[in-house]
Amino acid sequence: MYTTSPNLTFTHAFTDRLGGVSEGIFASLNLGEHLGDEEKCVRENYRRLFEALKIERFAVTKQVHSDTVREVTLSDAHELYSPVPYEADGLVTRERGLALMVFTADCVPILLEDSEHGVIAAVHAGWRGTVAEIAKNAVNSMVSLGARSENIRAAVGPAIGYECFQVGAEVKDALSAIGCDDRCRPDPENEGKFYADLKGANRDILIRSGVRPENIRISPVCTRCRHDKYWSHRYTDGKRGVQASIIMM
Repeated sequence: MYTTSPNLTFTHAFTDRLGGVSEGIFASLNLGEHLGDEEKCVRENYRRLFEALKIERFAVTKQVHSDTVREVTLSDAHELYSPVPYEADGLVTRERGLALMVFTADCVPILLEDSEHGVIAAVHAGWRGTVAEIAKNAVNSMVSLGARSENIRAAVGPAIGYECFQVGAEVKDALSAIGCDDRCRPDPENEGKFYADLKGANRDILIRSGVRPENIRISPVCTRCRHDKYWSHRYTDGKRGVQASIIMM
């Protein structure tokens, strides 16, 4: 149902696609509310997950591949199948008992905590969010709420791996523009194509933002390679559910 990272101390999870009740292309732990899955199945998937993690209140966001990180409070607690009134790709809070959730199916999820000062964040970083340095914005948002960058611990969850993420020149150029030239290499068999390391690029951004290298853990799991266990947009050509990355104080 989920895995955790050894460097985070607060309740957290990187879910996979196992342990739920959804069927067909959504089998089995789909957490996407508006992808075409049966509502009763999605609600049961959430019930099982939240029972395991002891979650009662949670916040989500309408993800749009932006660099926006939004502070949320208990007033932002989400009810399943209700509208989300804001767009952002990162959430940050000082509230205890409020789980932050972002959703992925190849993009990079990042969970962050400063356990000493009581600030957490959850980030969805596709390639657009990565090159817009949303990870830096998340760190800055945490600092604005009282965290210290050198105290922040970050866990980069399962996402598409280096050798599976073929991109065009626009992604290579965008990564170069933010100083991540070495996170993109040419595809020797396809001129004008490259392979991009989004996990590594986000690690670079976090370090430049003041997070200590020893406080960052990166999952080795490639969601496309492990499409049997994780949702992968590229493997399924978009016919799939989503997994969640969750953190709560």
